[in-house]
Order: sequence, then C-alpha cells, then structure tokens
Amino acid sequence: MTNQNEIQNITLVDENGDETLYEILFTFHSDEYSKDYILLVPEGVEDDEEVDIQAYIFNPDENGEATEEDLIQIEDDKEWDMVEEVLNTFLDDDNNFE
Repeated sequence: MTNQNEIQNITLVDENGDETLYEILFTFHSDEYSKDYILLVPEGVEDDEEVDIQAYIFNPDENGEATEEDLIQIEDDKEWDMVEEVLNTFLDDDNNFE
C-alpha cells in the first residue's frame, strides 16, 4: 500500500481530452487474480465529501510507479466484487484516516 504520509497524484484524461488530477488512495496486490490494483480519488476532496472512487488494474514499474497508460479497466464482475470488498475494509478502518 502507498505510504499515507506521502500523497501521490496521477492525472487522468477523459474521452473529451479533459485532465483531472487524482490522489492515490491506496494500492494493493491480489494473489487470487495475480494483479495489482490502484484506487484513486479526485485531488483536494474533503474527508467527509462523497466522491466516486476510481479503481484500476495497474502495472507499476520497478519503483512502484505508474502512469495513466499503465491503468487497465476492471471488466470482470467477480474481480470488481473483490476490489469493493478491499475498499470497504479500507474505509471501515479509522486508522487509514489519521
């Protein structure tokens, strides 16, 4: 998982060419799917603000970093369920928000 003290950002470009800056919420590896995942929130959101969290499969380089080109859409429903379960566990742990 990413270091909570060091916020990292990534810029995503939508189909209209608009750029949006996201903060990396956390990353994790799934042994079940043998893949790494990254979860993103729009940059500058307040802790109590409701937002859409973006989740992707990602292929980090040897330094653990990735660019937008390294992000892959999650298309399998069972894989989505697993990612949502990890996210809910993360959100339920108050220690992640200190």
